[in-house]
Amino acid sequence: MTIEIKVPPLPESVADATLINWHKKTGDQVSRDENLVDLETDKVVLEVPSPKSGILTEIKIKDGSVVKAGDILAVMTESLGVSASKNNDHANDVLLSSKDNSAPGTSKNDSKDKKISPSVKVLLKEHDLDASMINGSGKDGRITKTDILGYLRDDEGESVRSNDIDMPLHQAPVAAKEPASKDEQRVPMTRLRAKIAERMVEAQTNSAMLTSFNEIDLFEVMELRKKYKKSFLEEHSVKLGFMSFFSKASVEALKKFPIINASIDDQDIVYHDRYDIGIAVSSERGLMVPVIKNLDELSFAEIERSIAELAIKAKNGSITMEDLTGGTFTITNGGTFGSLISTPILNSPQSAILGMHGIKERPVVVDGKIVIRPMMYVALTYDHRIIDGREAVLFLVSIKESLEDPERLMLEI
Repeated sequence: MTIEIKVPPLPESVADATLINWHKKTGDQVSRDENLVDLETDKVVLEVPSPKSGILTEIKIKDGSVVKAGDILAVMTESLGVSASKNNDHANDVLLSSKDNSAPGTSKNDSKDKKISPSVKVLLKEHDLDASMINGSGKDGRITKTDILGYLRDDEGESVRSNDIDMPLHQAPVAAKEPASKDEQRVPMTRLRAKIAERMVEAQTNSAMLTSFNEIDLFEVMELRKKYKKSFLEEHSVKLGFMSFFSKASVEALKKFPIINASIDDQDIVYHDRYDIGIAVSSERGLMVPVIKNLDELSFAEIERSIAELAIKAKNGSITMEDLTGGTFTITNGGTFGSLISTPILNSPQSAILGMHGIKERPVVVDGKIVIRPMMYVALTYDHRIIDGREAVLFLVSIKESLEDPERLMLEI
């Protein structure tokens, strides 16, 4: 039986996609639900799984081509009279014997390879995990991305946090290889990078951006984390990080100054009655801003868990359009890369963005005495068309007060 592999329905407002990578070649045996090809849109990468087990007989669209929903990508022939397990065995034998199709982390001695898709193998290698340690919840015991996420959470969250201080969602950019000669290299932008460039210019052009600064003494937050770090982890199976404090403090400040949580629509100011907080994430593909919905309703543990889940999605490329839409306010952390101070750019159509930076010990005056304290500069970039300097400054003061007295923040008083 011949089966056509088509481009699936694309997310709303997405007209087309770019085919960036075939995981199989003509003549390869494929298993049902095995990822065949990756499609890149302006924001997310979509996987196209095989609907049946069989042989990939023809590839119609080459890497780099632009496709639309319903386009025929390839043709496969369904295997008849062959068990799924035999298909899996043969497919993995082909993968192991073909240099072009071997997924990172593939091993002849890995008895669980037959239950792992190529994208999951990549994730296992990224976190240096042994597949035999993870129980698969998918069909026939197949290990899924969700299984790895759960395992990482149970493993004290270590693999989704680079350290205890900086936000874990950022991933250092891959250093560009030095060219072999002095001739220039011309590389086309990815769709995501082109969209980022477009939105950055749009924000600069269509808003009156201004940035205000303040500094925060994080001594009390660090002492509180030190005191409850172990018990919090034991109780909630996730580490108590800094982002839950900053996001909670931001929500409290947004409640006091709702104009910061508003946006402009033509000649109207739209006040949002929800607190959907975007967390800027730097990945290998570029900058993304996943959104934690209704953050005001979440506990510290739920926030940390949401951040951990977004960290995994950002690293393995499984971020969805739903994860990236609907934000009313954004937080970005340049401190992960060592930034001491910066002026973040608005995430349109939002009207404000909070910039966190590195925590540095500095001499400060407390109660008339010079002491060494862990200090952080914070920046609020805002659209001066609707937000006055008074609201911006008082917003930062509110965050400062919440974080310098975190017990009141945790008790919501």
